[in-house]
Amino acid sequence: MARILIVDDSPSQLMGMKRIIEKLGHDPLTAEDGAAGVELARRELPDLILMDVVMPNLNGFQATRQISKDPSTAHIPIVLVTTKDQETDKVWGMRQGAKGYITKPFNEQALVKVINELLAAH
Repeated sequence: MARILIVDDSPSQLMGMKRIIEKLGHDPLTAEDGAAGVELARRELPDLILMDVVMPNLNGFQATRQISKDPSTAHIPIVLVTTKDQETDKVWGMRQGAKGYITKPFNEQALVKVINELLAAH
């Protein structure tokens, strides 16, 4: 069982992803914004992070950069799950250290596939 951190400011998105993670038999952790997500990632060292981009305080690109540049959390794969669907957003997200990119509204099978692939490679 993996511990997966979900960082999203939308309660409905948090609940939807939490349900999928629990269905897969994993343990979800949640944070409501990028700053809380970075702090929780450092404290809990989850196996995977699902990160929204458009959030208050610290956006998902900034949070991903902080997590992927910190030696204590750099090993944690991050998947950006966002409404930002432009190719430039995807390229920028991957440059910040993300290992995956899924656009909202997301397809549950696509999310499960990326979670399983990254956990297997981790």
